[in-house]
Amino acid sequence: MRNFRKLQKPARFLRVAAFGGLSLGLSGCIPGLEKPELSLEVPASYRAAAKGDADAAVPALAWWRGFRSPELTGLMESAQLYNLDIAVAIAQIVQADAQAGVSGAALLPSISGSANAERQRVATGSSSSLGGGTTFSQFSLGLSASYIVDFWGKNRATLSASEESATVSRYNREVVALTTMATVANTYFQVLAAQDQIKATRRNLAAAERILALIKSQFAGGTASQLDLSQQEALVATQRAAIPPLEVTLGQNTAALAVLVARAPADFNVRGGSTTQIAVPRITPGMPSELLYQRPDVRQAEAQLASSNFSVDAARAAFFPQIQLTGTTGFQSAALVSLFAPGAWYYTLAAGLTQPLFDGFLLESQFKLAKGQQLQYLQAYRKAVLSAFADVEKALIALQKYTLQERLQSEVVAASRKAFEVAETQLRGGTVNLITVLQTQQTLFTAENNLVTVRLNKLLAASSLFQALGGGWTPAGTLAAAAQ
Repeated sequence: MRNFRKLQKPARFLRVAAFGGLSLGLSGCIPGLEKPELSLEVPASYRAAAKGDADAAVPALAWWRGFRSPELTGLMESAQLYNLDIAVAIAQIVQADAQAGVSGAALLPSISGSANAERQRVATGSSSSLGGGTTFSQFSLGLSASYIVDFWGKNRATLSASEESATVSRYNREVVALTTMATVANTYFQVLAAQDQIKATRRNLAAAERILALIKSQFAGGTASQLDLSQQEALVATQRAAIPPLEVTLGQNTAALAVLVARAPADFNVRGGSTTQIAVPRITPGMPSELLYQRPDVRQAEAQLASSNFSVDAARAAFFPQIQLTGTTGFQSAALVSLFAPGAWYYTLAAGLTQPLFDGFLLESQFKLAKGQQLQYLQAYRKAVLSAFADVEKALIALQKYTLQERLQSEVVAASRKAFEVAETQLRGGTVNLITVLQTQQTLFTAENNLVTVRLNKLLAASSLFQALGGGWTPAGTLAAAAQ
């Protein structure tokens, strides 16, 4: 596409050295206009990355398939097709393309045609009698053209700014899509975690009711006190009361998934399952320098900065004179039959120059505004780069630590379950204190709920890492889409 030829260039601002610093020079096309400079340090590797991960490839395009959940894959594909946030971003691309066309129109001549037919009556001499005077007709057919000579590059800079803004809208679409995919995954994982917690709570409720029945039997036989009975009844009631909030979480996340795939919540269902059925793929972050090309939000900030540079150029060129060429040609005659006769043809040519002298400091204020926006987008770009590195580091740390915590918490659950089973057996034999049984129950119930939470956190960390690495998007894929 003509308006987006610059999209095929490498990143304009960043040249990365894998083991050195990063220097950014913002070049302009107007001589004498100083551009701000930016220096950023690019680390050779991520601190939290495992050894050998620096040479790994970027995440796969369909990274969610690594979780090995057919239902999650189906939800992801539906979101890509029907998500309304993505649809809004696509509509914004259409608007940006149209705006680029509006800006480009100033570089082309304006041509218009006209046709007139007039009949006039003019009084002659001093006659004032009714009906006196001369009546005649006038016919004309002509073309007029005007063209503003873009000698100082104002219109071309405005067009370039609009083209970069259209590029921004394309990267924005990829940012929205990546965010949507991560949100679908996170919401689905929360559905699974809620189902796991409901299952664990109901299982624990059944165990508590079993113990309660045993205590009631002992209470009837006089071997258990009212305190023992009341404590166990309170534990049963606590487990039963914990189920409704979990069902609220399940229902609300299911409704959120429906919105993400543009479905009515009343007609949408999720089969779900368990977090234990979800595989966590091995995720390798690669080189930090690659992130500057793999993150669409970084590329979006870069394009926005480029657009602001061209806006500064256009604002500066507005100080110089404007040269306009105009011309008209056509035929004019008092008789329609002789309109195209050789003597009826006429033409005019004119050239004009307009120089702003005093405008109440309008142009100066517009130039300062453009410079201020340029500085704003410069800092926004810098923040986008640093935030990208931080997102990967945080996600790597979370995934590593939650994976370790899951293993340790599984050991806690196994030990707690063994303790509860032993306590229940001894309770039936009358060789254990009821307080010990109560403590082992509470320890097991808490340990199982914590394990579900840890598994959820690990899955959320995995999807966050994919998002931080720009998974599901490649520069080549976006370039091909933009060229269509």
